[in-house]
Amino acid sequence: MSEMIQAGNIQVAAELYNFINDEALPGTGVDQDHFWASVDGLVNELGPRNAELLAKRDDLQAKLDAWHKANRDTEFDPAAYQAFLTEIGYLVPEGEAFGVETANVDPEISTIAGAQLVVPITNARYALNAANARWGSLYDALYGTDVISEDGGAELGKGYNPARGAKVIAYARDVLDSAAPLASGSHADATGYTVDGGCAGCGHRVGFNRTCKPGAVCRLSRRCRRTERHSARP
Repeated sequence: MSEMIQAGNIQVAAELYNFINDEALPGTGVDQDHFWASVDGLVNELGPRNAELLAKRDDLQAKLDAWHKANRDTEFDPAAYQAFLTEIGYLVPEGEAFGVETANVDPEISTIAGAQLVVPITNARYALNAANARWGSLYDALYGTDVISEDGGAELGKGYNPARGAKVIAYARDVLDSAAPLASGSHADATGYTVDGGCAGCGHRVGFNRTCKPGAVCRLSRRCRRTERHSARP
């Protein structure tokens, strides 16, 4: 076990304590005593609240696990599931619009697009980043586990295996067909997606960066049946 050093009302591992004092703080203008006093204050102020939130998370997870076990043999009912999530406090009513004004925010947070963990669906940039990040995570999870078999030359090795990659893509597109089916056609044949006039479209084509022929557009939204000519990119 690491040696612990007392810093105010908290104990800090010696490795971390020495790193902060000897390598992180020098040159920053932050006094060592002030730093540890501030950390001490934050830990003691927020520690109890953090423990409460973790306990709430555990309670929610237990209720979710129990619901799924109790309903494992029944057909999934989205409305009933939403009602259950609302009942246990996992979903709450949308609050009033608000704004946050914070100074000195790094560009990586304020303006540069990147993967987001939790995002407001009303922010298109954040939502798209989140979807892309999750899709990449799904590909990684499929490629590196036994969800994808190693039959047919799809062995999992040190380098990238195109045969295995093709199986991953096929599996993921089956997921899309199940979770977000097209009005017609399959995601397996999709080459690009567009949003036009509030309607999501999927282009099917042969070749690279060619314009879809009229009628070759599959609409993601079943409420929108327009089949306009549009360009599809891979």
